[in-house]
Amino acid sequence: MSEVEARPSNFIRQIIDKDLADGKHTRIHTRFPPEPNGYLHIGHAKSICLNFGLAQDYQGQCNLRFDDTNPAKEDIEYVESIKQDVNWLGFNWDGEICYSSNYFDALYGYAVELIEKGLAYVDELTPDEIREYRGTLKEPGKNSPYRDRSVEENLVLFEKMRNGGFEEGKACLRAKIDMASSFIVMRDPVLYRVRFINHHQTGDKWCIYPMYDFTHCISDALEGITHSLCTLEFQDNRRLYDWVLENITIDTRPHQYEFSRLNLEYTVMSKRKLNQLVTEKLVNGWDDPRMPTISGLRRRGFTPGSIREFCSRIGVTKQDNMIEFSSLEACIREDLNENAPRAMAVLDPVKVVIENFESEEVLTLANHPNKPEMGSREVPFTREVWIEADDFREEANKKYKRLVLGKEVRLRGAYVIQANRIEKDEQGNVTTIYCTYDPETLGKNPSDGRKVKGVIHWVSAEKGLAADVRLYDRLFTVPNPGAADDFAATINPDSLMVKKAFVEPSLISAKAGVGIQFERTGYFCIDSKDSSPQALVFNRTVGLRDTWAKIEVQ
Repeated sequence: MSEVEARPSNFIRQIIDKDLADGKHTRIHTRFPPEPNGYLHIGHAKSICLNFGLAQDYQGQCNLRFDDTNPAKEDIEYVESIKQDVNWLGFNWDGEICYSSNYFDALYGYAVELIEKGLAYVDELTPDEIREYRGTLKEPGKNSPYRDRSVEENLVLFEKMRNGGFEEGKACLRAKIDMASSFIVMRDPVLYRVRFINHHQTGDKWCIYPMYDFTHCISDALEGITHSLCTLEFQDNRRLYDWVLENITIDTRPHQYEFSRLNLEYTVMSKRKLNQLVTEKLVNGWDDPRMPTISGLRRRGFTPGSIREFCSRIGVTKQDNMIEFSSLEACIREDLNENAPRAMAVLDPVKVVIENFESEEVLTLANHPNKPEMGSREVPFTREVWIEADDFREEANKKYKRLVLGKEVRLRGAYVIQANRIEKDEQGNVTTIYCTYDPETLGKNPSDGRKVKGVIHWVSAEKGLAADVRLYDRLFTVPNPGAADDFAATINPDSLMVKKAFVEPSLISAKAGVGIQFERTGYFCIDSKDSSPQALVFNRTVGLRDTWAKIEVQ
């Protein structure tokens, strides 16, 4: 099967295949056009994978273009984060980075052309009046009293707008289309508005800024984009996209195609709501590992490959649907199961004293049970070790395969131990388990033939390293928080729990961005911001299995 045949098809690929076969295009040119008013989220990852992926597969080009027409909400910090996210996902844009602001002079010229053709006018209705005049889905709008100004008067007034002669909200440029259109977007949409604000690319050169719908289609045409891909909420806007290009003097005619946006359970994908989470300090910044931002997922330990695989699995359709969060987790779980080295960490420690062990040994353990090429590590074994509190019971039935008073269990990669007695605190909690070990059981079964079925992990109490381990859960308690009257009220109070843990000494050299399986516990990574060799911090990326599937059926 050829590479082309092996690609998962979708309706956009079918359109491209037909366009190439018909000779409509000889080369495919796409673009990814984020607005730099926040950090990218997993929904943007779908668009990145689609636009850059198509360009790769068809040996075409993909531009990275910043839709920077609203400087009041934009920041160079967002520009830099977006560039980092695209690169981290494994993609490179063709040529120089593009900005819509690169085309402000050309856009102004096209606006003048529309005025000269009698297709645009300067309106002095207030923003509230414009909304009132626009009408509703059931009632047509009505014409502005300024709609029939002469071409000459509109040219003078538009020049006055450009020169700062109007206060904000006192004048705008509108397209003259049809106030009775069944598509509200065609009811004389605003093309330019006054904004006295410094722009991160153009400084104070402009005090009028073009609207998205006017800018986007012209930017596509100027860049030679062949297939302009956007999400379904812009479906009606395609009519305005086409109207603008049909009524200006421009050679290329891109076409807009819409696909369904990504909706992921237990998250919100609205930049406005994500910004609210950040500004109201409901999370710890845009890269909080609970956030669905690409930077948050990266900090949590998701890999570029796992996100690309997720985007491939959910596909590209015109059908809106809600994707289960477990689908995303399955992708990172599969990736890390295959590629993450193993280590031991104890998150709820209780001390074990091996009374008949007097020395110290250094054991050699494999980094991956199925990949000898990943090498091994040295793990100190000492008289006192930590084990998980729930790996011990005073009494248990035969189904319990861990340490029981009077019974045996194997310590992972080490010896068989037997629990003989315990100490408790005033609340009745077990504080110390006193054991003995069988010195003949390192790497082999007891010589007398008795069978020890249970295996538990451990960390040396003397040599282990203290660490904070952050256990992340769903950020919201309901599958669709965006539908709630107050989405912030549905935040999960248990979305972050911190454990005072102990980890094996080899993890002092753990690197950010490299996943590790804490044996029997889950997949973790060093926190890229808060961790240091003196104060280790690990983030849980995902558990070893989908525990939410069990919770949701109860």
